[in-house]
Amino acid sequence: MPGENFRWRMLGAALYMAGHIPSLDQYDGVIVTSLFNLADFKALIGPSCPPVMVYFHENQLTYPQPKGDRSAFMLGMINITTALVADQVVFNSNTHREAFLSAVPEFLNRGKDFRPEGITDKIRSKSFVLYPGITLPRQEKVVARTQNSPPLIIWNHRWGFDKNHRLFFSVLEELNAQGLDFQVALMGENFSKIPEEFVRAREILKDRIVAFGYVASREDYIRWLKKGTVVVSTAIQENFGMSVIEAVIMGCFPLLPNRLSYPEILPAEFHAHCLYKNRNDLLEKLSRIITDVQGFSGIQTRLSERMASFLWENMIPAYDITLESLGSG
Repeated sequence: MPGENFRWRMLGAALYMAGHIPSLDQYDGVIVTSLFNLADFKALIGPSCPPVMVYFHENQLTYPQPKGDRSAFMLGMINITTALVADQVVFNSNTHREAFLSAVPEFLNRGKDFRPEGITDKIRSKSFVLYPGITLPRQEKVVARTQNSPPLIIWNHRWGFDKNHRLFFSVLEELNAQGLDFQVALMGENFSKIPEEFVRAREILKDRIVAFGYVASREDYIRWLKKGTVVVSTAIQENFGMSVIEAVIMGCFPLLPNRLSYPEILPAEFHAHCLYKNRNDLLEKLSRIITDVQGFSGIQTRLSERMASFLWENMIPAYDITLESLGSG
């Protein structure tokens, strides 16, 4: 199913799929995501259902909900029951795993009576972490960035409120007011009306913006990453950070908040240079990098080499082992 209408996917996909998968008993295993009501699916299929793995790339217990959204409690309960009936519960980072498991008791305690107990332990006992693999062309060696052209700041995240683009643009506007030389590529997906902050940024930053909107061609997207000097995240929600890792492998220097999954995916030796504490720290670090690109090229090259461990060619053995264990279940 296409990756859209996620609320309807969580509510209706199990009913649809139960009627459209013939001879399920011939399968060795089933893989679903956390946007699927596995409890409903298994009830509809019955005892012929093979072992099932659920992969949690997001969850509705810890996801920052938009103001006025009343569906969070119902969708959060679907996440919990899905994890309970799965044979394997896989998370895309340990940060995500611990955040979800820690949120379960508090979530269930919102019930007025007959609160279930021991749910967290049941889920934890069959849960583990399996990082997503990154698909990128094979690199000979990252080319060190130079100061021959304006430094290029990469934004390759979804244009959603949880990526906190307001903070990002406030920092860029200050750099612009200081007269610093830079360009910015605003990529990433947007599934609705263009947020007003992006419209305002285009008016203020003008010719500094060299890309604006989703880059449909994978080849063009990778070319932008290769041109990039620094990739910035200001997210308030991130369970892994695939777009950041893509940019870093391609040679961009990362500036990331010192929270969420970023301290986990980034090797500890790079934390001091690449993780920021607050807005002022981000402003200072970004200013320093774009005014001394070559001074950070050594760190940039070493980090690119280290983050290549997330490429599919390096991750696939762990997936082979996991899928074999599910099928032999």
